Amino acid sequence: MVSAKQLLSTIESTLLGTTAPSASQRIELIHALRSSLSSLQSPLSISPPKPSDRAQVQSKEVRLPDSGSIPLDDQDVHIALKLSDDLHLNEIDCVQLLVSANQEWGLQGRTPLDILRLAGGLWYTERRDLITALYTLLRAIVLDQGLEADLQADILKYVEDLINGGLRQRLITLIKELNREEPAGVGGPNSERYILDSRGALVERRAVVCRERLILGHCLVLSLLVVRASPKDVKDIFSTLKDSAGDIGGSTDIVKNQIAYSLLFSLIISLISDALSASPERMSILSHDASFKHDFHETVMAIGNNQMIEGCMHCVRLAWAVHLMIILDVTDARETNNDVRNISSCLELVFSNNAFQFLLNSVLRTPAYQNDDEDMIYMYNAYLHKLITSFLSHPLARDKVKETKEKAMTALSPYKMSGSYDYVLDGNMPPQQVSESAPQTFVSLLEFVSEIYEKEPELLSGNDVLWTFVTFAGEDHTNFQTLVAFLKMLSTLASSEEGASKVYELLQGRTFRSISWATLFDCLSIYEEKFKQSLQNSGLILPEFQEGDAKALVAYLCVLRKVMENGNPIERKTWFPDIEPLFKLLSYENVPPYLKGALRDSISTFIHISPNLKDTVWGFLEQYDLPVVVAPQITHGSTSSTHIMTSQVYDMRFELNEVEARSEHYPSTISFLNLLNALIAEERDATDRGRRFIGIFRFIYDHVFGPFPQRAYADPSEKWQLVVACLQHFQMILSMYDIKDEDIDIVATQSHLVTPQSTPLQMQLPVIELLKDFMSGKTVFRNIMGILLPGVDSIIADRTNQTYGLLLEKSILLSLEIIILVLEKDSSVSDFWRPLYQPFDVILSQDHNQIVALLEYIRYDFHPQIQQRSIKIMSILSSRMVGLVPLLLKSNSSGLLVEDYAACLELRSEGCQIIENTSDDPGVLILQLLIDNISRPAPNITHFLLRFDLDSPVERTVLQPKFNYSCLKVILDILEMLPKPDVNAMLHEFGFQLLYELCSDPLTCGPTIDLLSTKKYQFFVKHLDNIGIAPLPKRNNTQPLRISSLHQRAWLLKLLALELHVGNVTTSNHREVCQNIVAHLFGESEYDIDHNILHITLEDPANRAIGRSKVLELLEIIQFRSPDTTMKHSEFLSHTKFGPVADDILGNPSTYEKGGVYYYSERGDRLIDLNAFRDTLWQKCNFENPQLSTFGSEAELEEVRNTVQQLLRWAWKHNKNLEEQAAQLHMLTGWAQIVEISASRKLSSMENRSEILFQLLDASLNASSSPDCSLKMAGMLTQVSITCMAKLRDERFINPSVLNSDTVTCLDVIMTRRMSNGACHSILYKIMMAILKHDTSEALRRRQYTLLLSYFQYCQHILDPDVPTTVLQSLLVEEQESGDLDLEKIDQDQAELARANLSILRKEAQSILDLAIKDATQGSESGKIMAFFVLDALICIDHEKFFLSQLQSRGFLRSSLMSISSVSYQDSTHSIDPLQRLCALEAHLALLLRISYKYGKAGAQILFTMGAFEHIASCLVHNMQIKGNSIRRFDTSFGKDSFADVHRQRMVVSPLLRLVFSLTSLVETSDFFEVKNKIVREVVDFVKGHQLLFDQVLRQDVSDADELAMEQMNLVVGILSKVWPYEEGGEYGFVQGLFGLMHTLFSRDSSFLSSAQSKQKKSELSVLRLCFSLSSYLYFLVKKKSLRLQVSNNSTNYNAPAGQQQPTLSLLGFLLNTVTTALENAAEEKSILLNKIQDINELARQEVDEIINMCALEGQVASSDNIQKRRYVAMVEMCRVAGNRDRLITLVLLLAENLLNIFFIHFQNSSLSDSNEDVKALTYGDVGEDLNTFCSKLVPILERLEVLREDKVGHNLKVFQRLVTSLKELTIQRLGF
Repeated sequence: MVSAKQLLSTIESTLLGTTAPSASQRIELIHALRSSLSSLQSPLSISPPKPSDRAQVQSKEVRLPDSGSIPLDDQDVHIALKLSDDLHLNEIDCVQLLVSANQEWGLQGRTPLDILRLAGGLWYTERRDLITALYTLLRAIVLDQGLEADLQADILKYVEDLINGGLRQRLITLIKELNREEPAGVGGPNSERYILDSRGALVERRAVVCRERLILGHCLVLSLLVVRASPKDVKDIFSTLKDSAGDIGGSTDIVKNQIAYSLLFSLIISLISDALSASPERMSILSHDASFKHDFHETVMAIGNNQMIEGCMHCVRLAWAVHLMIILDVTDARETNNDVRNISSCLELVFSNNAFQFLLNSVLRTPAYQNDDEDMIYMYNAYLHKLITSFLSHPLARDKVKETKEKAMTALSPYKMSGSYDYVLDGNMPPQQVSESAPQTFVSLLEFVSEIYEKEPELLSGNDVLWTFVTFAGEDHTNFQTLVAFLKMLSTLASSEEGASKVYELLQGRTFRSISWATLFDCLSIYEEKFKQSLQNSGLILPEFQEGDAKALVAYLCVLRKVMENGNPIERKTWFPDIEPLFKLLSYENVPPYLKGALRDSISTFIHISPNLKDTVWGFLEQYDLPVVVAPQITHGSTSSTHIMTSQVYDMRFELNEVEARSEHYPSTISFLNLLNALIAEERDATDRGRRFIGIFRFIYDHVFGPFPQRAYADPSEKWQLVVACLQHFQMILSMYDIKDEDIDIVATQSHLVTPQSTPLQMQLPVIELLKDFMSGKTVFRNIMGILLPGVDSIIADRTNQTYGLLLEKSILLSLEIIILVLEKDSSVSDFWRPLYQPFDVILSQDHNQIVALLEYIRYDFHPQIQQRSIKIMSILSSRMVGLVPLLLKSNSSGLLVEDYAACLELRSEGCQIIENTSDDPGVLILQLLIDNISRPAPNITHFLLRFDLDSPVERTVLQPKFNYSCLKVILDILEMLPKPDVNAMLHEFGFQLLYELCSDPLTCGPTIDLLSTKKYQFFVKHLDNIGIAPLPKRNNTQPLRISSLHQRAWLLKLLALELHVGNVTTSNHREVCQNIVAHLFGESEYDIDHNILHITLEDPANRAIGRSKVLELLEIIQFRSPDTTMKHSEFLSHTKFGPVADDILGNPSTYEKGGVYYYSERGDRLIDLNAFRDTLWQKCNFENPQLSTFGSEAELEEVRNTVQQLLRWAWKHNKNLEEQAAQLHMLTGWAQIVEISASRKLSSMENRSEILFQLLDASLNASSSPDCSLKMAGMLTQVSITCMAKLRDERFINPSVLNSDTVTCLDVIMTRRMSNGACHSILYKIMMAILKHDTSEALRRRQYTLLLSYFQYCQHILDPDVPTTVLQSLLVEEQESGDLDLEKIDQDQAELARANLSILRKEAQSILDLAIKDATQGSESGKIMAFFVLDALICIDHEKFFLSQLQSRGFLRSSLMSISSVSYQDSTHSIDPLQRLCALEAHLALLLRISYKYGKAGAQILFTMGAFEHIASCLVHNMQIKGNSIRRFDTSFGKDSFADVHRQRMVVSPLLRLVFSLTSLVETSDFFEVKNKIVREVVDFVKGHQLLFDQVLRQDVSDADELAMEQMNLVVGILSKVWPYEEGGEYGFVQGLFGLMHTLFSRDSSFLSSAQSKQKKSELSVLRLCFSLSSYLYFLVKKKSLRLQVSNNSTNYNAPAGQQQPTLSLLGFLLNTVTTALENAAEEKSILLNKIQDINELARQEVDEIINMCALEGQVASSDNIQKRRYVAMVEMCRVAGNRDRLITLVLLLAENLLNIFFIHFQNSSLSDSNEDVKALTYGDVGEDLNTFCSKLVPILERLEVLREDKVGHNLKVFQRLVTSLKELTIQRLGF
């Protein structure tokens, strides 16, 4: 069985929705109704208390249905038994209530009384939901809500079964029983009087029960419209009515009166509907029972003493008489006489007691009736219409009416003079306030008919009976009472367009002899003529105005007003061509004020007919109406009363203060203000800024609104009419006119000199005067606050209990609007007008009660606009008042205010109607208020309304939405269930946004994230299954819903992404949420707790179309073509003259500012303001066609209207399209965020992460290549592709076996997770298609280039590039032998992939090169950089010189070389632009270098033939700073040189040197002895031209050089070693520099060479590489140039400065010793590492952690990682270190070989050619001893080299050791001499 709340929600969402219910909704409804049959059949039937159940509760252990045993404590037992006693409930049910209360609210920490009240509140809430569900069901049947026929039939059958099963009798019984003073009713004497409702507010139980009785009464009325009443039903209703009528005698309880009315109308409807359904074939149910007919007639005719009961009985007698009349037409003749007698007797009582007047005074005109449910009022009026129509159509009734009319006509009607100003306006005054104490029955009948059709004018359509009665009633009036009543009835009948036309025709003079329009205007003319004659004769006093004439004229004018208001817009223009007579009586002081009021009210209806008539009204008003004379204002401090005029003038002031004030009636002033307001509202010329209305403003300000609280009012309604008129005037002034700079200056100047009152009247502006009033707390401000300060509760009471409640409500609304307008305007002037005028918020804060009163109107739920204005005020004050929250906390209403906001939001979420304009949606306004205040200083309104702990730091709050009723609880409940998605779409959207913003804010993120991570919410990840992947609503008819749906998904995805990003996975809640999110996104999951592995099951590719992961389904939802958002209007309008006008308005820069035609929506979208656009269009049209509004034809005006409407429709569509495009991008942003965060951080523990990443990459590439994909979308999708590609690249060398196996093998080091070749080809093809897409931009291509480069990196290596092949081979011997690893096959796969990639690229080579070259030459600096990188990558994979030939044929290489010569870097401000140019130059040089290295000597030759050296030299000159004749000293140490030097050296000098070094490879192709070779000459000239640069690099201190300096030294040495031997001249000093560098490096010990980390973190490989370059140069000189070195320089201090001497053999021997030591150490380290790698599975965790710590890899391993992962990380790092050792060994062997060759040449040549004079002697002088010493030191070194083992070194040493052996032999031979 479904709960009552679920039942109500299901019924409302299905039957009250704005769209037709879906099939699933209908099934759900039928299921809910069938499950709730017993509850609806007999509502509020409960199990009574039982002794056995009471004993069970007292035993403190209760077994509830469908649950286990529940233990209770003493407090629980006491509360449960108290509930049972108070509510007459079963004890077990009371325990269930306590359990439900704990689940809903949390009872821990609450007092027993609160728990009792909460449980009672839940019980009454459940009851209310059930009877409301029943009411909604009945209402859906009775009122036509557009339900489908079959659904309507099913519900009708269900309801009929309910009623036939006893529902109606149950309703009648409940209405009786619930009124009793007992526990089952309103409560016994000892029962708790209060309960806590659903929002935690204290509510009186009696009021709740009374409201239940009212809803049951409404259900009773509706049930009678479904199934006719039985005789028993009628008797029971009649009996209950008498009880209720007696209960309300003299009571002002609105609800009790409404209950009595529901019973009264239940009887009326029962009788009338039963009679109307009768026919000769189908007898009436009631009349068919003769005994009931007789008994009921006797009962009805019985006379009672209670006046209220008797009045209700008269109404029942009237209905019974009409019932009998209708039945009379279908009964047998035998019963006719008896029925006629009964009818006559009933009618006699009805007419003699004037039942019509009772209905008017005690029912229809009461606040209880007027404030009842609108649907019920409609039904009541509809059956009163049927009653009166049936009544007037029957002969017996017509005879009785005729008799009554004749009696009324013959009654004496003495005419009273109107000098006493007795006032009856429109006949609306209650009868006791009219001069006649007992109105005639005929008059009451006419007024009764008027009252029926006043609110429901559509019932007049086709009502011939009524119009026949009108013709009858309009004849032969002999007194003004009947005439006035008849004319009032006509005015009511003119409330529709059809009725207005008929009434106009009736009064044309052809229907009635004395009642016509001519009579009206003749009477006005007669009186005007009479008064004019009297004025011409100055001796005579103006004649008195007859009261009858005055009242008749008022009634006539009321008819005129209604006819003009509701008449056909075209026809009414010709009805009254001359309206001047309506003005002529306004200036005469003897005309009654109420007549003047009627005249002005009639005149005001002509204003809107046409602009011409508006001007006519202005003219006549100035000519005839009373003037507004404003007395000059007195000077401040003056004692004279100059404001009192010396002579009295009869103007509006006099009439108000002397005439109307005495009578305490103000109709003339009210009408005067309303007329002026209507005229001013139509003004379109605002150039004078209201200056011409200053007299009117001062009159209202000083004489009407200022003293209104002190005036006396005979009718309270007039007081509020007066207030409303004044407030409307102030509101118009503030909204129509803006503040200008000159106004600010004038007031600022005056405020320092004199008071504002001294400002001359002609200089005053109404808007300025109003602002000054509010900003100084003067009259208008005080009076408005006086209206508002009584508080919302007082206003609600008056609204429901008083007839002027609607006027009071309107005055509240206007007051709030005025306050908002002032708050919006005062900020622009407050800084200039201080100190005399303060900001308005400062004025308000002077009394905290004022602010609290304004904000409390959120509780006023009768009028949503009042709530909206209160929220708006809260929004403004929260942005301006820092101390608003502390102020509210000090008030006694802070808790109520929080609950009121929550209640308003909850009520909005339960609504069933879509609110199109979000600015009118209180729910959206509240959520926007919360969002806007999140980032404001704490404590702010968001913290306050969401109940953060404001007594301690906000970030330490523990949120408890279940315990505290607040907006947070409501929002979470809404987002948890997502009810009514079509109605509440905006609430869902902004709710998710609010949570996201709360989770993003530094203060609120902690509490909010912790709350959302609980099991109850889990960040609403479950909604990925419903709203996440649900189809989007269609654009055609539900585009706003479609837009909101996209935003909902976007905020949900961003919220989930935020949790993935910042969630603390060390806590169980967050870890579980993150796992759940990932599982929902990527497929079904299982979590391996032991290994922290998330196993995700992906569908088989063959079934991927059937079931796909949600992350891909989400992407598919976004893939639709964005709607058109261009600023061009339709083609049709472009051909009209208004097309350019619209373009000019929308494209004018001034329209972008505040007050223009654009505005920013609550989502931040810049949209067209339709109202401003419309007004601007009309202004443009009137400016260009000034005759249009005055003399233009109707056809021209209609054409303009149609064109404007079409433009507005286009603008609306444009706005929606723009919003949809933004929503699409927003959702894609959310999708991209969650995908990138998941791919980067949350997929590492998944076994199949590579497959997931491939799917994401493939899907994002498909989407970005789609023709429907916009540029912005493509940019975000490409970024996702880059992330996935990067993660795939990282995933290549992470072996999946590591995560689920116990051991780590050497094979794991190189096991790749690369995609198959086919998948790679597919990815490359899609990347190419995306790049070559027609709709593209440079910014997008930059990202696509990045993706392409990432792909190339992914395909570049199958084996780990950080581990050399020699190391791999030594580790994988066993795998190769066992066949587990085939390196040759791996190489073949790699080669095949490279060929396929090149093939794909060649197919699109032309297009891709066109784009890349265009970007490289014409793009921005960043575009050039990426384009050069792409060309570099293309050259890198170009094994066939295809792309090289393409670049050559296009002339790109030549132009590139030319372009680098003109690039310069000048940066003194560290700006980004010069740095970007430098980066582009570096990328440019990298491309040239790639060509040189990739194609070897062929590539270098191409560059050389294009003049590369010339351009390189030019580029180097442009980018070197020259000071005098020297280059600036380069030092990269921070603080020694500028950043520009660092950038220049790194990005210009080094790349250029690399390029020069690569070009020196051509030197090797030239003949060695051809010194004059062109290539050599070019390089030598380059070196000579940059001597300073080369010299500077050579002379750097090696010990202080960083990696960049070491590289430059290597390059310079390499260049010089290639070409400088050809140069014979020694004047440049490079040889000395090289020799000096040799002395510096060769003399260092092994500690220097082996230091992996020095002060500058230089690499030992760089030092050894430099040593090798120097040794190669020396070997070249020794071998080719026959240089012979001395054994020593007789100096044993090898650390002394070398000076200009050459290196010696001893120095080389010292170096060989150092190198040998380094070789031995490296071999040993490598061997140890390889052994550890082989034994990795035997290492303990401590040893593994030591290896990890030694390699500084703590960041790659988490504390929770298992030993398998740690071993893997350690093994991979040891492989990399072993690779480094292996590279070091290779370099050391080459260096040692050079040294050995030098020694060998020296020893060999000295032994064979001692007598050769051309060869310098090895020894001369007395150096034999040195040679022997040198040889003795060399032999041990050679012996150490000789014993090196290949297995330990890892290299083939045969040739090397042969050289060592030969040299050793020569050395020993030398020792023998």
